[in-house]
Amino acid sequence: MDLLSIVGIVLAFLAVLGGNFLEGGTLSALLNYPAALIVLGGTFAAGALQTSGNVFKRAMNNLYLVFFSSSLPVEFMQAKVLEWARVARKDGLIGLENLADKEKESFLLIAINLIIDGTSTQHIRQQLELESHLIEQDEVDAAKVYESMGGYAPTIGIIGAVMGLIQVMGNLKDPSLLGSGIALAFVATIYGVALANLFLLPVASKLRYRARREALLRQMVIDGVCSIFEGDSARIISNKLSAYQRVLG
Repeated sequence: MDLLSIVGIVLAFLAVLGGNFLEGGTLSALLNYPAALIVLGGTFAAGALQTSGNVFKRAMNNLYLVFFSSSLPVEFMQAKVLEWARVARKDGLIGLENLADKEKESFLLIAINLIIDGTSTQHIRQQLELESHLIEQDEVDAAKVYESMGGYAPTIGIIGAVMGLIQVMGNLKDPSLLGSGIALAFVATIYGVALANLFLLPVASKLRYRARREALLRQMVIDGVCSIFEGDSARIISNKLSAYQRVLG
């Protein structure tokens, strides 16, 4: 669990609500269901419209990555590669076949099979880097969905504000309806700006960070796998992988 993400989102909204309270406002003053429907519904619809179904679905599925990391620990990945190195050193590359049958993580499975079947270090590196790039591109595309919605939300909040003002102007003769119209106008703007800057844009940035970190983790595996194929000792490979620990640890 990423506690920093949870703390960040809680503090962000507490700061807004706390500031509203200190200024003499109430929670009920910020609750406006028509405004919420306009901003949330409009933002979600615009986000769905601007991308493909597969990318939008992936973006929704990846939201949990902001609060929970799905990646394997760096230490686990390093230990896995070093285990492969010891087996390859002892039994040859063919000895890795038994380990390949037990591997469940998709990228690691591709990597170990390339060690067994690979024709050259260059071929292995090119194939794995291509696979890593495609995975990273999928993750970045998903992050862009939230980034785009972060751009739409404030504008849709303004649309809600204009709709509220239209209601106000249409009911000038009935003072009882002026309050709700003005509330819709201002609250919709708050919803749009807050949704974008306190949630959608930070989520996009966090997903981009996750994508970069996962790509670096895969690069560590690629370097280790190529060293195994070249016949480097476990000590040399361990030193090479340890260089990634400063960034990924």
